[in-house]
Amino acid sequence: MTADVASLAGEVLARVTAASAGADVEVSVDHTRPALTRFANSVIHQNVAEESVGVGIRVHVDGRTASASSTVLGEAGLDDLVARVLAAAALAPLDAGWPGLTSPAPIGELAPVDPATRDVTPFDRAGIVRDFVDAAGGLETAGYCRTSHRWAAFANSAGQAVTAESADVGVAGIARRDGADGVARLASGRLADLDGSVLGRRAAAKAHAAADPVEIPPDRYEVVLEPTAVADILEAFSMYAFNAKAVAERRSFVRVGEAQFDPSITLGDDAPMAGLAFDADGTPTRRVPLVDAGRTVGLTHDRRTAAAAGGGAASTGNGVGSASFGAVARHLVLAGSAPGDPVAEVDGPAVDQATAELVAGVERGILVNDFWYTRVLDPRTLALTGLTRNGVWLIEGGEVTRPLRNFRFTQAYAQALMPGNVLAVGREATALPGDTYSSSMPWWTAPALRLAAWNFTGGASG
Repeated sequence: MTADVASLAGEVLARVTAASAGADVEVSVDHTRPALTRFANSVIHQNVAEESVGVGIRVHVDGRTASASSTVLGEAGLDDLVARVLAAAALAPLDAGWPGLTSPAPIGELAPVDPATRDVTPFDRAGIVRDFVDAAGGLETAGYCRTSHRWAAFANSAGQAVTAESADVGVAGIARRDGADGVARLASGRLADLDGSVLGRRAAAKAHAAADPVEIPPDRYEVVLEPTAVADILEAFSMYAFNAKAVAERRSFVRVGEAQFDPSITLGDDAPMAGLAFDADGTPTRRVPLVDAGRTVGLTHDRRTAAAAGGGAASTGNGVGSASFGAVARHLVLAGSAPGDPVAEVDGPAVDQATAELVAGVERGILVNDFWYTRVLDPRTLALTGLTRNGVWLIEGGEVTRPLRNFRFTQAYAQALMPGNVLAVGREATALPGDTYSSSMPWWTAPALRLAAWNFTGGASG
């Protein structure tokens, strides 16, 4: 199938160059097979799968740039696609920032696609769900197991031609007891890494521990954030912080070369680890260091932002095909303090061993399992507001003592990880699915964090 997508990319490229001699042309082909098994009330209620092939074209003609895409791939469909994109280019405004095409370059080495993930069946997904439900011990459960297999090809009129295959799987589920929810999530490129029993027990343990919560006043509290909560910080960093376009337009707090984070923070984008071989510009991906021991050392670039930056800047392989948005990290990895087991069993009523080690150092604070409904208030400081969910607990004397009702928070994420505010980093980093249903969304790999302060601005009573 890799040969098929490469052949199609080459065919479409030939059609466009024949119709518009001298144009800069890029063609991308994606053959995707996403599938989703959802469950609620502890029963599978939806199992869906699809297979599609899409072609995208971007052209730069006479100083003007346009793009178009289609899934109608017969002779007439391709002819129409080519005609549409050239007609759009003729009407587009002049594009002074066009950076030119990616030169021929090979992709780096990727991990081989796991055959079990590539060939996963509905019964495989149902088995993971069954194990999750059974392990919850009779609690009401809900969630999903999704898988994706993708062949991709890219070709341009400068001679770049690359293909790649990838596959991944993600699981997220909750267990509920008396209105209290516990959650477990995990993502991987290998189906065997997804143990529904381990995840179901984890969610159930958190639900039991979250029952009958009490309310305490909102304030600034020391916190331990579990990986599921830290993932929200990474998502915001990906979109708004290290995006070179946002930095150039002064919409980001990031300043390369400065010690903006605590020395315990080391962060990078590792798209190849997630099976992403090249970006929307056809640039091969690589690991991109962003923060090294607290010092900001890099940004994510596409070809356009790199050309605008000058000074020898180069694309980092993070283009998403949007001139207006810029380059986005696809798999941010926040390093844990030491290697660990990302699917370890929970230890005690609420936390796994790695998180318990951080809790042990807190005299009085709050353990947060998850954030949701977070919204950016100020991109320049990356101030966000949102809510806690799926478990919040009071920590006293280094132990989780009682469940709490949910809070609203307003917190500058940049400030949360600044020097002196990160008291400890968990030794295990967990890979988490970036979105419930979409296989095209990023992964986040995050450990738990112990932070000196988090600004809770409201409680259940207001």
